[in-house]
Amino acid sequence: MLQAALYQPPSRSTMHTPGNMASFNVNDGYLEGIVRGYGLGLLTRIDYGNLCQCDNLDDVKIHLGSTAYGDFLINEPSPLHTTTIAEKCTVKMVTDFTYLRCNATEPLASFLDFITYGYMIDNVVLLITGTLHDRDISELKKKCHPLGTFPAMASIVAGQTISDLYNEVLIDTPLGPYIVSCLNEEDLNELNIEIIRNTLYKAYLEDFASYCVDTLGGASGEVMKYLLEVPPYSSLLLLSSALYLSLPSRTDPSLKLT
Repeated sequence: MLQAALYQPPSRSTMHTPGNMASFNVNDGYLEGIVRGYGLGLLTRIDYGNLCQCDNLDDVKIHLGSTAYGDFLINEPSPLHTTTIAEKCTVKMVTDFTYLRCNATEPLASFLDFITYGYMIDNVVLLITGTLHDRDISELKKKCHPLGTFPAMASIVAGQTISDLYNEVLIDTPLGPYIVSCLNEEDLNELNIEIIRNTLYKAYLEDFASYCVDTLGGASGEVMKYLLEVPPYSSLLLLSSALYLSLPSRTDPSLKLT
């Protein structure tokens, strides 16, 4: 009785703290099992050794069919091309990632969304470049990475001006906050393409790092903070800051980075 009286059940906020073992399986146990399954399906050193001994791509297709990749190439006619294998592998990766995202709860759901933003930026830059050069929109959409697609892409039609693309599409994407805070419609020209890409990446990486440290915290926050501060990313942030200030629309001191 004394022990029962002294027992204090954990509060709701404590039980739902990320990483808390008392409630881990409620939201994350199933997905952890799925991810462990994905890990077991990765090609082994023996698999890679066998692939190195293949004489042609059809032999590669046969060997991959005996692995966890299964028959994802079974309907592809011979002769195979490397681009076909790369495309089908990408589709499989995106399918697996999308399944995780659809079953994820917060804060994992937002973390997975952040992972797609890098691909989304590349797609946005591709669409801007294509619009500036009057390229076929349907062809541009085919070249976009499937992990970086967004619902507003369906509303992009031929004949849209760069102004229409900015006001009707880009600001309604998940990248909208970055675009509105970093870029103006006048910045979307051919001379600023790389500046636009680097500026959006800078805003995205800073936001991602802030989310990992402030929201996730713990070991996840520490690891992700380190990964986002490795030399390639840190160099990108410095370069983006310099390029961002060179945009014509940044002549107003109140708009410059601090």
